[in-house]
Amino acid sequence: MKKILLVVCVLLGGVSLNLHAQSTEKNNSPEDPDNLAKEYFSQIMGIAASATTNTKLYQFVYDWIGTPYRLGGKTKRGIDCSKFAYEVYEKVFNTSIGNNSRNIFTQVDPVNKSELKPGDLVFFKIRSRSITHVGVYLGDNKFAHASTSRGVMISNLDEAYWRRYYYKGGRMLKAQNEPKGEEDEVLHLN
Repeated sequence: MKKILLVVCVLLGGVSLNLHAQSTEKNNSPEDPDNLAKEYFSQIMGIAASATTNTKLYQFVYDWIGTPYRLGGKTKRGIDCSKFAYEVYEKVFNTSIGNNSRNIFTQVDPVNKSELKPGDLVFFKIRSRSITHVGVYLGDNKFAHASTSRGVMISNLDEAYWRRYYYKGGRMLKAQNEPKGEEDEVLHLN
């Protein structure tokens, strides 16, 4: 009787492990559309697949890459850095933000560079005492922005130029009219 019980337990354990392995395999399967999108954006944007948590954000950025810079522009014919950040937040996060980099900075909770998450904003003071440039953090020290010289592109915060002019990172605060609970009052972007 003990041998039969032992065999049944071993068989049930084997079936359980097999089912778990199949479900894990399915979730990590390259045929899973979300996983395929993450892998694709990881490769073309140079961001680790583990950092690509918001495929809607990466799809939006990818669609705008190469759009020329135009001061005050807000279309694919030309866009500036603050309008690009505005469009990202409007289309990806359904959130309205300010219309220039200094104004946008007043709407964020400052975040240490080491704590940036995809969707956070990064601010720069380029040859100025005030904020002159904004970008959207993507992960792995990469951020998307509208560069005056190359239009919408992805840059690395570790590049000497961006390291020199980096000011602060920021995470959007919750909308003023939303009820505030005891929990975190910062807009969660993931």
